[in-house]
Amino acid sequence: MMDSAANARLAPLGISHAARVHLNLTPAELVEEALRRGEGTLTDTGALMADTGAFTGRSPKDRFVVKDANTQDSVWWGDINIPFDTDKFDQLHQKMVQYLEDKEIYVRDAYAGANPAYELKLRVVNELAWHNLFCYNMFLRPSEGADTSWTPDFSIICAPGFEADPAVDGTRQKNFAILNFTKKMILIGGTGYAGEMKKGIFGVLNYLLPHERETLPMHCSANVGKEGDTAIFFGLSGTGKTTLSADPNRGLIGDDEHGWTPDAGIFNFEGGCYAKVIDLSAEKEPEIWNAIKFGSIVENTRFVPGTHTVDYANKSVTENTRTAYPINYIPNAIEPAVADAPKNIFFLTADAFGVLPPISKLDKSHAMYHFMSGYTAKVAGTEMGITEPQTTFSACFGAVFLPLHPTKYAEMLGQKMDENEVNVWLVNTGWTGGSYGVGSRMKLSYTRAMITAALNGELDEVTFHKHPIFGVEIPAAVPGVPSEILDARDTWADKEEYERTATDLAHKFIANFKKYADYAKDEILAGAPKAEVVASV
Repeated sequence: MMDSAANARLAPLGISHAARVHLNLTPAELVEEALRRGEGTLTDTGALMADTGAFTGRSPKDRFVVKDANTQDSVWWGDINIPFDTDKFDQLHQKMVQYLEDKEIYVRDAYAGANPAYELKLRVVNELAWHNLFCYNMFLRPSEGADTSWTPDFSIICAPGFEADPAVDGTRQKNFAILNFTKKMILIGGTGYAGEMKKGIFGVLNYLLPHERETLPMHCSANVGKEGDTAIFFGLSGTGKTTLSADPNRGLIGDDEHGWTPDAGIFNFEGGCYAKVIDLSAEKEPEIWNAIKFGSIVENTRFVPGTHTVDYANKSVTENTRTAYPINYIPNAIEPAVADAPKNIFFLTADAFGVLPPISKLDKSHAMYHFMSGYTAKVAGTEMGITEPQTTFSACFGAVFLPLHPTKYAEMLGQKMDENEVNVWLVNTGWTGGSYGVGSRMKLSYTRAMITAALNGELDEVTFHKHPIFGVEIPAAVPGVPSEILDARDTWADKEEYERTATDLAHKFIANFKKYADYAKDEILAGAPKAEVVASV
């Protein structure tokens, strides 16, 4: 049952029949719909609890990109961007349209990109009401009364109940997420994990912005001080990105995805936050805790028995329990989420080998090299089979979202450094005094003090010395931090063991970078560690 407004929006997507179309419902209406359809339950704070089904996270091996004349020479093909045939895409699209013919569907007009000059207009078609609420929360919302009868720049069709036939449809298994840059469409089926929509659009922006708009897309959080000084934080899971970028004395620009424009400004791609909630407490994460209220979503959580109170320690479904809420649920969020170019960039790593300094300054070559490396380390017990520290590398701190080769993003970062006065810092939130099992985790209070000192310019006049292997610059003093912990080597009882461990980690960096070396310019390669160099004991 489609009225003229729905028909105008859906006809270009091939959808001409549906049992009922719900267009741009409010959060309250979507919560009511989700409850009516049995898609979720209200918690005692008013948030909607919903399950994502068999998939409790993204499925990278089932993410495809249509390979055609427009993408064959521009996309970084391989395990990250798996090619998909255009005819198979068209076939799958038609099957999804047929599947939705007798369904109630939820349609949302939204956009990505808080800077109007760079916004991406979206149209989202959902089989589930709570997925449409997720899109309301995570994408940017047109102002009340705004004309949204636009031609979208990109569309999403998401139908978790539709499963592909791998033998016929060209997928790996029944679930899939397929980006088509020519038809400007994303198809998602067979999975109820809402994050596939959010990250699908991030992948689109990671392709379009550098390719067409000379804008650097970044998988990072960002905040701004009272004097208008912007800082951005890159880091993989477990490095402290959310914790360290959350600062009551600084305004939150965004927690995950941003763009850095040619005219030197940055902007948030999103209108909300998608935060992990495993072991969440009011004491540890008060902003997130208080944001979980009516209009918010919690995924794959469970109640304390006999109550509607969420048991955030419960991992029975997954450790990847999450919440999605509008960014204005955070008191210090700034709107519109735009700011000047960053004065400071922080690369966060949890080095479980205890080799890297707790804070060090990077020149342009080292910044590009470490950006492309995206290093952290997993420790014993974090995953099955891990009995000692293991290196983890993810290009640009988000390899799975990069349609272009990582060198493109690294070169853009280098260009931004040339054009702007910006300091780049490598911050080790991991181990000191030895590797995991011998040393201890760096105190959060020390890490906060180091970041505050960098933000306040207190390291501008400090003397630095170069790490003999990694080449990063180590400060001689940081206010509020014992000077004896600033050079990691000084914290080890066995200095020869430190040299061996540092050299071994350097070799791991070099081995990881081999797959990029043929594409990287000499200026990037100059940032590599010098594994053959061993400092005197």
